[in-house]
Parts: sequence; C-alpha cells; structure tokens
Amino acid sequence: MAQFLRCGTFVQRPPCASNLNSSNPFYTLRIMSEYIIGVSAHYHDSAAALLKDGYVVAAAQEERFTRKKHDKGFPIQALEYCLNEAGISIVDVSAIVYYEKPFLTFERLLETYISFAPNGFASFVKAMPLWLREKLGLRSMIYHEMKNHFKIKRKQVPPLYFSYHHLSHAASAFYPSPFESAAVLCADGVGEWATTSLWHARGHELKPLKEIPFPHSIGLLYSAFTYHCGFKVNSGEYKLMGLAPYGEPIYKDRILKHLIDVKGDGSFRLNMDYFEFAVGLKMTNKRFETLFQCPRRLPETELKQEYMDLAASVQAVTEEIILKLAQTCKELTGERNICLSGGVALNCVSNGHLLRHQIFENLWVQPAAGDAGGALGAALGYWHQYKRQLRRAPEAKGAMSNVYLGPSFSQQQIESFLIENRITFETMSSDEICKEVARLLSEEQVVGWFRGRMEYGPRALGGRSILADPRSPQMQSVVNQKVKFRESFRPLAPVVTEDKAIDFFEGATKSPYMILTFPVAKAMRKTLNESDHQKQGLDKLKLNRSQIASVTHVDNSARVQTISKEDNLEYYKVVEEFGRITGVPVLINTSFNVRGEPIVCTPQEALDCFKNTDIDYLVLENCIIDKALQNFSREERSWPENFVPD
Repeated sequence: MAQFLRCGTFVQRPPCASNLNSSNPFYTLRIMSEYIIGVSAHYHDSAAALLKDGYVVAAAQEERFTRKKHDKGFPIQALEYCLNEAGISIVDVSAIVYYEKPFLTFERLLETYISFAPNGFASFVKAMPLWLREKLGLRSMIYHEMKNHFKIKRKQVPPLYFSYHHLSHAASAFYPSPFESAAVLCADGVGEWATTSLWHARGHELKPLKEIPFPHSIGLLYSAFTYHCGFKVNSGEYKLMGLAPYGEPIYKDRILKHLIDVKGDGSFRLNMDYFEFAVGLKMTNKRFETLFQCPRRLPETELKQEYMDLAASVQAVTEEIILKLAQTCKELTGERNICLSGGVALNCVSNGHLLRHQIFENLWVQPAAGDAGGALGAALGYWHQYKRQLRRAPEAKGAMSNVYLGPSFSQQQIESFLIENRITFETMSSDEICKEVARLLSEEQVVGWFRGRMEYGPRALGGRSILADPRSPQMQSVVNQKVKFRESFRPLAPVVTEDKAIDFFEGATKSPYMILTFPVAKAMRKTLNESDHQKQGLDKLKLNRSQIASVTHVDNSARVQTISKEDNLEYYKVVEEFGRITGVPVLINTSFNVRGEPIVCTPQEALDCFKNTDIDYLVLENCIIDKALQNFSREERSWPENFVPD
C-alpha cells in the first residue's frame, strides 16, 4: 500500500491570514514614515526587502553580495544594502518580518519522520542538529546578528514577527499587482505544511480558500524529475523546463497513473512509494527508476532522449494541474484577474499555457516568485494584514513599480574605478552610448550591459544583462558555450519593444518580467523540410527556425521580455535603435554571469566576467570598454568554493 502522510485533497481550514500576530492594535494617524523589513533565509535564496509606508524601496538576494549562488544564510548584507538605499539605520525600522513560521515547519518534520519511521533515520540524524542549533533559535539568532552587525543594544533591535510561508507568497503576488481584486494561486515545494494554496484577494484583504498539504506537492514532483535527470534541486528546475521541448510527453500517462492522482478540481496526491524526499536524502528511489526503466542520470553526463521525454512529460503534467487549479480559482472567486507566486510560478512555459487558455482575462506573476520574493511578501503581508493599511488605488504597475530594486553606481564611481584599474574606456552621453551599442550588436558583437539598479529576482531585465544579436543562428551557441560556459541546449530569451511585440510573438502581451512564453510569429518562421521535422533530441538545436533564430526555442517558443520607455529608458533605446538599423527591434537578453555564479552586482564583478569570457564590449553606466584595447590575460576560472556543477 502506498503511504500517504495526509489526505492529498484540499484542506478546508488553511491558516487564517490575519493571524500574523495575536494582537492587532488600532492604527491611527501616521506622522513619520514607517519602515518595515522583510526577510527570507535558511532554506535557499535568502533575501531582504524594505518598505516605506507600504511602497518597495529596495530588495535584493544575499547571493549577490556574498557571491554564493542560492545563498541561504541570514541576509545581513542585503539588509544593510536596503537600509543604506533608504538612508536610514536599523533603529529606524518599525518591524522585521520573517517569511515563515519555523516551529510549524519543525512540527511538519517531526510528524513526517514519525509517520514514516523507521525509514528516514539517517535524514533525521542529519537534520536535527541543524534545527536544534539554528532554526528553533531563530529569534535569538536574528537578534544576535542585529546586535553584532549594527553595534546596537538588544532593546534597539526592531520587534520581530513571523508570517506564514504561503501568506508571504500570496502577499507578494497580489499587493504589488495592478488589480483591485484577484484570485491568487501559490504553488511551490513546501512551506510549513502547505504546498499549494488558493486565495481571494480584495483591497487589502487576503482570504485563504483551500490548500494542499505536504508531502503532496507539484513543486516537489517537478524537483524529483529535475533530480532524476541529473540537475540540481532548487536551481536546475528551469533547465528541466528548457529541456522539455527536445522530448515528447510519452510518459505523461504513466506519471498520472502511478505517481500522482489528479482530481477534476486540480487537487492531487502523490504516491510516496516512488519518492524519498519526505524522509530521505534523495528525491526518488529504485521504484521510480524501474517505473521508467531509466536510471538516474549523473550530473554532467550525456543527455539521452529518455531524459528529454521525462522532462516533456512532467512539464505536460504540471501544465494540466495548473490549468485545473486556475479553473477552481475562477469558480471559487468569480474574478477576472489571477496572481501567481511560489517557485512553480517561475515556470514561464506553464504561465504562457495558462494565459492562452483565457480562464482569466488578466494574469500577473510576481517576478521574484520563489523564496527570495517571500521577503517582500512578508513585509507587505505585515503592512496590509497586521497593520490593516489600505492599498492605494492600483496604478499601472502597482506598489512594486519595477524590479530595479538593487544597488547602483554613479558615473563618477564608475570612472574612478576604471581609472584605478587602468582600463581604457570612452565616456559618451546616454543617447550616444545607446546608439553605439545598437551598432555593435548589429555587427554581432556581444555586449555586457551594466546600468542603473540591479534587478530583484532571478531574471536579468536590463540592469545586469548580456546583449547580443538574435538574428544570428550561431549566437545561441556562442553565448551559451563561450560566454556563459553552460549547456548548449539552454534557450536564450528575447527582449522586444512593447509596441512591436505582437509582430514577432503570437498573442504577446505586456511582459516586462520575462515570466511568460509566447510562440514566435508564423511570419518570422522559416520553412523546414521533411527531414528537418524528423530530427530528434539535441539535433533539433541545429535548425535555423526563424528570422530571430537564437531566441527561437526548438518548439518555436520564446520566453519574452517586453520593454517600454517607462520601464527602462536607455535599455529601451538600445532595442529601438537596433530595430531601426536592422528592422528587428529584438535582442538576446541573458543574465550577466557565468554558470555557477550569481548575477554580477558591482563594477568589479562585471569587469571580472568581461575579462574571462568572450564578451566583446562592456558598458558601465556611460562608459564603454572595448576588449581589443585592453591588455587582459584571461585568468583560469576560479569558481566559488560552494560551486557544484548543475
């Protein structure tokens, strides 16, 4: 008999969204600005976010400062950055809000180990010392961090509050959105108990409707296949998504028959006979391998067709479940709008699939949908739920006006840095540099683009980007292998001017956060012959499919970022000028980093990446650097200490 820890269908009694704290004093006139810090930490992708009177002032992931990818440590450097950006000290902060409740998570771990005993003893022995040493003493640890780092007394540390994990996700999804009311769908691996939750949001209220408890998790199902296909859990899921179009969903029925029971309303439960993640140190077991007659792929080994087919199959199952859950959201709320958050909401293919089915008229996805965004959600949840602060009338972009919430560097700082490092550079006006970069890109040069504030979330969106010409069929391989040092199958994303998006991508809507996929317009595609259509696996990669070949995935899709003048003026001007030169207002936009390292944060990190890759030009604010004029000797790659090939 399969073991099921709890019923996998919806629980009718999710945690009450208003119970962030037992007391809720009446709030009257606010004379001075009120600052609130949100924090996520100790699992993966730690981050800090700062609100000023309900508006987002700054937010960043800790990894960008420590240079440890997916850093899970307490985000003290990200927190310090947020304070500096606002020009305040820690004693000016009214509250620090942690994004989940550790004691409930500990309860879930204990109940799980007891339920599956004696299985999982090795995992129990490994996990308990960490919990007893750190996570159960989180409150004391945070106070200790604050006292030591900021050199203040215990009583000067702001009061600490704890949100629920999925409330943090739901708050991050709805409150920054442009909607007055909406359905909210959150799906991830697991919070305290919830893995999937449905909400109805209106004004400043978030009403929980239904949830699915651990171990039944669409996020963990997807991670199990990520693990089986040889990628790293909690970071390699987007690789599995990118791999899926190379395969066929031939295992979909097998997954639905043996691994997951999906009901008509989208509720589901996993058959835990095939999984180890509840109490083990692995995601899957031998029964899983036997079911698909396919051993787990070792990292960095050959990608065979069966792994591509597994990726395609679990992607198809995920899309089906999300559609059913969205339909249930529609039936329960009657809303025209839906907001998404949680790690599963970073699956841009599923998001595009949902949008095209038109269950809802409007869709908004939190760009930092994973745990990093939980920091923002925790702060917003506190402001609107505990403090009972009303939302302002939604503006075009909501309270979170953009994702450019990280550090920036002045022109003077940049020039001083370059002079100190004896770098030959040229300073131009903003208009001149945009035109020059567009010209270089049209000549198939690769440009590192470092301007303005760093982005919050996993996507580079024109603050810390690598730009290239999408028309070149070779550019996809050049960027992946000679610039990013990563797998050749990985798709590259396009940025397109918002007003021209529909000309290049079917059904394209405003998509400033690169969180949706759209089909490349038929008018842009090239005719393939019969032998081309017969190609399988990675052989599909070699085909020239469209006039924007390097951003056209093998299924003729693209993960699109639209850009407007209001979003990022100089970035927009580069794309627009490239369009004027070439007739194609589309560029390759990929994150400014190499495999295994976080996106660059500082000019020094941008320069180091520029030196040691095949990027031809580097833009730092209004300075442009030609590699041919430098005396660089490429250094041997020195990966971070915690680097694990992914």
